[in-house]
Amino acid sequence: MILAEKITILRKRNGWSQEDLAEQLGVSRQSISKWESAQSTPDLNRILALAEIFGVSTDLLLKEEEDLTDLPVPAGEEVISSYEEDTVLRSVSMEEANAYLQLKIESAGRTALGVMLCILSPVVLIVLEAVREKGLIRLGEDQAAGIGVLILMLMVGAAVGIFVYWGMRQSPFSYMEREALETAYGVEGMVRDRMERYNPFHIRYMITGILLCVLSCLPLFGAMIAGGSDFVMTLGAALLLVLVAVGVMLIVRTSIITDAMRILLEEGEYSRENKRESRRNETVMGLYWSLTTAVYLLISFLTGRWDRTWIIWPVAGVGCGVLAAILKMVRSRE
Repeated sequence: MILAEKITILRKRNGWSQEDLAEQLGVSRQSISKWESAQSTPDLNRILALAEIFGVSTDLLLKEEEDLTDLPVPAGEEVISSYEEDTVLRSVSMEEANAYLQLKIESAGRTALGVMLCILSPVVLIVLEAVREKGLIRLGEDQAAGIGVLILMLMVGAAVGIFVYWGMRQSPFSYMEREALETAYGVEGMVRDRMERYNPFHIRYMITGILLCVLSCLPLFGAMIAGGSDFVMTLGAALLLVLVAVGVMLIVRTSIITDAMRILLEEGEYSRENKRESRRNETVMGLYWSLTTAVYLLISFLTGRWDRTWIIWPVAGVGCGVLAAILKMVRSRE
């Protein structure tokens, strides 16, 4: 019996899924999958760790004359790993993996720009109204509002165009976010190497983006402390949106790139179990975000406080996480 078969039997005997074993060894689930399918072999340190985890000798693992077929498999094991092993795996070649990563890197900056345009879209409307009331430009109220709304719609339209274009470009790879993957030999090492090299940049972008979002309130606070007029307060609100837009752009851009690598590695929120949960929640989440968008636009147009209504999005993001947790809890009880 070869090592691949022994790892599979011993894992099942303990009632572990491939992800469970991967966590104990500090490797990816894909590594376990490749060991069990004999696509690759664990190094000596991993074999020693496997022997310790399984409670067997290294001879038992390495000697082909040792047969483990008579070892019992716990009755509940099929439930634990049924999704993992019964699902048809979608193969991903090295060429596909490289093409996918390159496309995601190209789209990251454009998508982040689209998000920034959405956040910045009301800035011109806000500033024009303030400048008009201050008497710095000769525009009627309707004219200023008309120009501001026109620019707002143009910016939102440009953002939507960006999202649609890059969404269509990435559609051939949409299965990677939804299906269980089986990557070709060398793909995992390539992705991990790129992730390691990109990680310092990711940390810098995330810290800078978060700091800009946190510090975006400073212009408003400064205007309030200085006892500023409505004009100064309005400009402070506009600057707040600019800082938030830049911060969110940095966060979105780097998140898209790192998420692409996690998708190929099937780690974190892109693990097979989470993919299954996401497919189950698709309809509910689609309705949730559609309703959020409608509420945001309705409140913003009715109140005209675009400088404040943006807070709906981070609140909705937290609510999305809570909703996903509730759905998972309900299904677990079923």
